[in-house]
Amino acid sequence: MVSQRARDTAPFLAMEVLERASGREDVVHLEVGEPAFEPPEPVIEAAVDSLRSGDTDYTAARGKPALRQAIARRYDRRYGVDVDPERIFVTPGSSPALLLSMASLVDPGETVVLSDPHYASYPAFVSAVDGEVRTVPHAAEDGFQPDLAAYERAIDADTAAVVVNSPANPTGATVEGKTLASLASTAEAAGATLVSDEIYHGLSYDATEHTALEYTDDAFVLDGFSKRYGMTGWRLGWAVVPPTYVEAMNRLAQHTVICAPSFVQDAGIAALETPPERLAEIRDTYRERRDLLLEAVADWGLDAGYTPDGAYYLLVDVSGLPGDSLDVAELFLEEAAVAVTPGVDFGEGASDYLRLSYAAGTEEIREGIRRIDDLLAEFDV
Repeated sequence: MVSQRARDTAPFLAMEVLERASGREDVVHLEVGEPAFEPPEPVIEAAVDSLRSGDTDYTAARGKPALRQAIARRYDRRYGVDVDPERIFVTPGSSPALLLSMASLVDPGETVVLSDPHYASYPAFVSAVDGEVRTVPHAAEDGFQPDLAAYERAIDADTAAVVVNSPANPTGATVEGKTLASLASTAEAAGATLVSDEIYHGLSYDATEHTALEYTDDAFVLDGFSKRYGMTGWRLGWAVVPPTYVEAMNRLAQHTVICAPSFVQDAGIAALETPPERLAEIRDTYRERRDLLLEAVADWGLDAGYTPDGAYYLLVDVSGLPGDSLDVAELFLEEAAVAVTPGVDFGEGASDYLRLSYAAGTEEIREGIRRIDDLLAEFDV
C-alpha cells in the first residue's frame, strides 16, 4: 500500500506543466528556471577530462576536498567569511542538501517556519521528516519582504527551523542584510536554526546579497551550481553546516546520497573559477529580460505589484481573468502554447498569481509575450 506520506505529497506543478509541455514542439517555456545558456566551456572540459582519466569512483560522502576548499574560498572572496571546509557538504543538487538539513534538524511534530509564498518543494521536505509547516505571509505591496514582527510571533519553542530564501523563488525578492541578521537572532533566541537557501546568489539586480554566514555560524546555508552556471542537469549543490551538526549530517549523507558524481565535482571546481565579468554579463541579460516581461505585464493590464530584484521569476496577479490560477495556466498552455506555473504551487499567498520565468532566451520570451497578447485580446484585458 502506498504510504500516507506519499499520498499526502502534492505534485510539483512546475514539473507537471513541463512534462505536459515537453510533449509538444510549439510551446514557449516560461514555467521552469532553466537557464538559456550553456555552462562555461572550462566546466565542460573539466568534466570530460575527468571522465577520460577514469575519475568515476566514489568520493567521500561530503565531497572532494578540492571542491570543498574551492567553495570555502568563494565565501572568503565574496562575503569575507571564513568557512572551515569540513563544514561543507557537496550534494547531487541543492534539493538533497535541503532534505539532509531537514533530517538533521527536525523531529516529528516540530515546526518549520516558511514564508508564504515559498518554493513549492519546501513543504514536501518538511513532511518527509514528519515536521509541521507554519507560514508567515509576505505581501506584494511590501515587495514580498519579511515582516520581522510576524516572524517573532510565528517562531516559538516548538520551532526547529526557519527557512529563508534570498533571492527568492517564486518572488525574486532579496532580503536585506539587517533583516537576515534579525531573523537569525530571532531563531537562535527561540532555540531554532536558520536554514538559508542561497541558490540564486549571483543573480541580484538592484540589491546587495548577504549570506547568513555573515551573521551566525549556527545556520544551514544551501547553494549550488545550477542557476549561476547553467548546470541544472549536472545536479551539483552544497550545504554549509553548523559545527555541531557535521557528524550527524555526514552519517545521513553516507546512507542517502552516498556522494555527488566525482567527475561533476571536478566540473564544479572549474565553475567556481568563472570570471566575474562573465557572471555579470549573464546577470545583466536577466535584468533586460525581467524589464521586458514587466513592460509586457503592464501592457496586458495585469498587475505584478512589485519589481523582483533577484532570481529570474515574476509573480503576476491573474485574479481578474476567468477561473483560478490553475485555469489560467491551463488556458495559456492550451490556447497560446505558453507554459507557466500556477501560483497555487507556492502557497496560499500566491494562489491568485502565475509564476513567469525569464530564464528562457530573449526571443522565446518575446514570442511568449506575443502569444499572450493575442490571447488576452480575446478577453479585452
